[in-house]
Amino acid sequence: MNAPLLQVVDVTCRFGGLVANAGINLSVAAGEILGLIGPNGAGKSTLFNQIAGVYRPTSGRILFNGIDLASVAGPARCALGISRTFQVPRSFDSMSVLDNVIVGALVRHRTTAAARRAALSTLDYVGLAARAAAPAADLTPPEKRRLEMARALATQPRLLLLDEVMTGLTPTEAQHGVELVRRVRGLGVTVIMVEHVMEIVMPLVDRAVVLNLGRVLTEGRPHEIVKNDAVITAYLGERHRVA
Repeated sequence: MNAPLLQVVDVTCRFGGLVANAGINLSVAAGEILGLIGPNGAGKSTLFNQIAGVYRPTSGRILFNGIDLASVAGPARCALGISRTFQVPRSFDSMSVLDNVIVGALVRHRTTAAARRAALSTLDYVGLAARAAAPAADLTPPEKRRLEMARALATQPRLLLLDEVMTGLTPTEAQHGVELVRRVRGLGVTVIMVEHVMEIVMPLVDRAVVLNLGRVLTEGRPHEIVKNDAVITAYLGERHRVA
């Protein structure tokens, strides 16, 4: 059996007296779409930030493709193949949509011309080619989420961390987002996604890990998760029990 692409081994993260993550263990196989779910304050964003290199674990290890990331800074993790989006989109609003994506493409391309070609191709892939020349500040919120995904994809990641990319979308926009995530997986990219809209995430992911109060509550296939009494009590609510 192949080793997991990502391994989180007994990771704890403390901020003073606050324990945001406590003894978290999880692994992600290459090509998998993993859902990371749980109530607000469960520790999902903290875990994302540790994988991306924003925070360092207080204890435990994070391994990517067999490499211990303890001494690897965030930019170097991107070069290794880890890319992310943010819960609140972070675009360079004074720059064009195209230039925003060129920033990501420069991780893989040595010249601006090559990065520009890659960025244009990526914008076409996510459906933003017609907005390439527009200032990023002019994009709608759904378009800004696509821009973030385009910039992340332009780095040619092996692991893509998606932080609530479906939040605030209409049902039609969300369906387009689901289709895009599936196409990204088709490129061979492994995906971990934090998402609160269960009706969207459960049919999409291969497996889900549920966090609660900084700990792993349970993990399993979507159909197992939605029937788990502990998950229903802590997060999903009684309407999901009935469903």
